[in-house]
Amino acid sequence: MAYSSTSPIVELRHVTFGYGERVILHDVSLSVPQGKVTALIGPMGSGKTTLLRVMGGQVRAQSGEVLFEGQDVTGMDAKQLYAMRRRMGMMFQFGALFADISVFENVAFPLREHTGLPEALIRDIVLMKLHAVGLRGARDLMPSSLSGGMTRRVALARAIALDPDLTLYDEPFSGLDPISLHTVARLIRQLNDSMGLTSFFVSHEIEETFGIADHVILLADGKVVAEGSPEQMRGSTDELVHQYVNSLPEGPVGFHYPRVPIEDELGLAAAPARVRGN
Repeated sequence: MAYSSTSPIVELRHVTFGYGERVILHDVSLSVPQGKVTALIGPMGSGKTTLLRVMGGQVRAQSGEVLFEGQDVTGMDAKQLYAMRRRMGMMFQFGALFADISVFENVAFPLREHTGLPEALIRDIVLMKLHAVGLRGARDLMPSSLSGGMTRRVALARAIALDPDLTLYDEPFSGLDPISLHTVARLIRQLNDSMGLTSFFVSHEIEETFGIADHVILLADGKVVAEGSPEQMRGSTDELVHQYVNSLPEGPVGFHYPRVPIEDELGLAAAPARVRGN
């Protein structure tokens, strides 16, 4: 079947992935609609970053299909993967800028790596991308001179340098103060709409996430538990969704990593008197 502009830009069909005997993603199926901002939320350790790696082909699904514009990523060779990744932008957690080159050179890097554009055109593109994130005046600074919020904005400019069809963000709001957090969130939304992008990001910041997302997917224990608009997620009667969306300490998501009862592990049930010192 031919790929159409109304089809999801990314689709996972019954994807399973793990490391050794530890399964991280269990039969995951989801779609990323084109032109929208989609958020992936869920408890720590639920497989969100792993899912990003599966989407980008950094790791291969052990079963199921990972479709990018209708093409199965799991069957691509290295050349095909590199061609696909040129159509994806990636903003890594905490920015991941190259520490020994300037802001300008960080944003220019993917253009020099993946295109044969003349330097004059690369300069213009870099300055336009930096202008879009409000940092054209910081082009000559080194990453060590940047605040956390500025670092994310430079990373965002680098992620959109090649005008990607899909931009992925891994925890774009982590460690930011409220002003920087709101600024980065607003940029993700504005750039998505003004550039005609599709955005997919992982986040734990519920308020900012729900403020910019069109579609929200909740992943827990490596499975898609719920998905829908922010309003649908807030109104969900599912116990896990309600707990996570409202940041409640009590609910299906427990405090302890799965374990045997401590009484059994310490032998308290078998010899209570010895532990009590009687």
